[in-house]
Amino acid sequence: MTSLIQIISALLNIITFLVIIDVILSLLIQFGILDQRNQIVSQIWLSIRNVMEPIYSRIRSLLPKTIGFDLAPAVLLFAIFAIEIVIKNNFY
Repeated sequence: MTSLIQIISALLNIITFLVIIDVILSLLIQFGILDQRNQIVSQIWLSIRNVMEPIYSRIRSLLPKTIGFDLAPAVLLFAIFAIEIVIKNNFY
């Protein structure tokens, strides 16, 4: 049981890392600091976006429509932290 909890915790940490990188990259691209025409930047951003977009789209379907501001990453991070707290309080 401990091994399964450690694997779930590691997966949640990876998803948290991907969300943070996705948010930072999208902000840097939007502000013009990174150029999306750069092949390396484009491939990294699209790879992370392809992994995260299915999760974001499910969360967006539950949230009210906001113009110009995406709440899906914040809601996902909050859910991950809540799951980690539940795991740590009940299984450790």
